[in-house]
Amino acid sequence: MKKVALYCRVSTKKQTNENQKPRLIQYANDMSLEYDLYEEVESSRKTRPVKQELLMKLRKGEYSSIIVYKLDRFARSSRELILEIQELVDKGIGFISISDNLDFSSSMGKLHFQILAAFAEFERNLISERTKEGIERTKANGTKLGRPKGSKDSKPRPKSGYFMREVNKRKSKDEEIGIFKSAENYIKKYSPK
Repeated sequence: MKKVALYCRVSTKKQTNENQKPRLIQYANDMSLEYDLYEEVESSRKTRPVKQELLMKLRKGEYSSIIVYKLDRFARSSRELILEIQELVDKGIGFISISDNLDFSSSMGKLHFQILAAFAEFERNLISERTKEGIERTKANGTKLGRPKGSKDSKPRPKSGYFMREVNKRKSKDEEIGIFKSAENYIKKYSPK
């Protein structure tokens, strides 16, 4: 049987994982699971290096399951939570939240996950509708949308930076699928005539 991964996270150095960690370890011991513990300390919205490392290992199949203390310790938004759990479940990786009493690998857990996903989609749709209504209301009140015209708008913008960004983007896309060429190849191929 493969190991499981225990993941705990706090947001600042003033907080501690000492509430989550013993409960995760106790759960793993009660279930006779072999585990590795991943602790995230002082994470921000954009940087959670321990979680990113763990996700890479999960994608490679190094663990059979991930166990967290609460769902909000794994993700900061319902959208992030749904997308990441969906990816793991699709790969056959278990996801357990002990405090929420959820195991997304069980039949009941899969049902809970579908309900959670439906609410997250409902929330996204509501936000989208409200945004569109707000834009329409603003337009109806005669407000012009967008950035106000400024001095930069009267001069033609340089295209050299745009061209090199496009070259680098195409080069990166090819490298993701194993095609490695020098930047000069892309410059010749995509240079404006």
